[in-house]
Amino acid sequence: MKAYNISKHNSFYVVGLSYKKADAEVRGKFSLGDQAQDSLLKQAHSSGIDGLMVISTCNRTELYGFAQHPYQLIQLLCGNTNGTVEEFQSVGYVYKNNHAISHIFKVGTGLDSQILGDFEIISQLKQGFLKSRSNEIANPFLERLINSVIQASKRIKNETEISSGATSVAFASVQYILARVPDISNKNIVLFGTGKIGRNTCENLVKHTDNDHIVLINRTKDRAEKVAGKFNLLVKTYEQLQEEIAKADVLIVATGSQRPTVNKDLIHTDKDLLILDLSIPKNVDDNVEDLANVTLVHLDRLSQITDETLKRREKFIPKAEKIIEEVENDFRQWLETRKFAPTIKALKKKLKNMKDAEIDFQRKKIDGFNEEQAEVLSNRIIQKITTHFANHLRESPNSSDESLELIKKVFQLENNK
Repeated sequence: MKAYNISKHNSFYVVGLSYKKADAEVRGKFSLGDQAQDSLLKQAHSSGIDGLMVISTCNRTELYGFAQHPYQLIQLLCGNTNGTVEEFQSVGYVYKNNHAISHIFKVGTGLDSQILGDFEIISQLKQGFLKSRSNEIANPFLERLINSVIQASKRIKNETEISSGATSVAFASVQYILARVPDISNKNIVLFGTGKIGRNTCENLVKHTDNDHIVLINRTKDRAEKVAGKFNLLVKTYEQLQEEIAKADVLIVATGSQRPTVNKDLIHTDKDLLILDLSIPKNVDDNVEDLANVTLVHLDRLSQITDETLKRREKFIPKAEKIIEEVENDFRQWLETRKFAPTIKALKKKLKNMKDAEIDFQRKKIDGFNEEQAEVLSNRIIQKITTHFANHLRESPNSSDESLELIKKVFQLENNK
């Protein structure tokens, strides 16, 4: 398949790793927080990279951008995380040009999600693009690509039932709790942190457990009160965390930290305690499992739900893929047009110069020469000629490179970037 390059010297790459080959611990090493993302984008901009976008979620970290070689992007990723090049080589992937474009469509439409049809990723792609734009490293290619992926995502949501039914990590968390903790409405539940999955889990808990005394703790109390008001939760201060854990039957951790925020030193209770760690990287230290009364369950385990809802969703994959193919083809056509636009522009300029010279010559030679009519007539002819060339290039994508070179040679056009 022919490569689609925006620049003559660079290719478009996706460099990343996901839940498919990298476990939670490895994904945690390559996780990029907001500050790390900004730092990476600034470094890329100063090194002359034209167009780069980053996403880092529970299930994947990916860079989408232009480079002479993918190693440039791999170095940026490893230089701003705790992951090494050797670790990346064992679990990471690199896609180039067409394959990179197809991959981002699969990611953004939920077909590559750990839970099929999970569309939370699309908002993260939007945020990733906005961050690139604010760091002045977004280009028209990335903007058009992300908008196309958003369009495909919306169509799949509206035209298929691939996201129907209640299934998400948050839902799986609640199902896990309901199945293992009897009389949940009377149990003590503590939510530590206000990460998105944690908030969604809390909302599901309120809906499905009839528990009216769920406690929310966050390092920033104002943020906790904001979330608590929405879900009717009790707010306690960060200083009361150890005290509340001692009373808890269920502890949900969604702190979004780069290192563990809960370890066995915080736990002083003999009662059975179920801990759900909904964070990447892990926010609960594995040493809590040294305590006989503690059961620790991580996000990855909750993500691996295979229920009837997911089986039903699989039936809509072919229709979703057909929608992606349509939108992706539209994007490729735009890209192809963009590739030859500079040549058409140069051709139009060349014809206009020829026209201006000829009109100037005829004005001096012919008495009463109607310059206005000659301008209108000539401009219409130029428009028709360039339109014919543009249509030919659009309709013959397999030979467009040869046609472009021929046009440049015949009309002696300068090379345009």
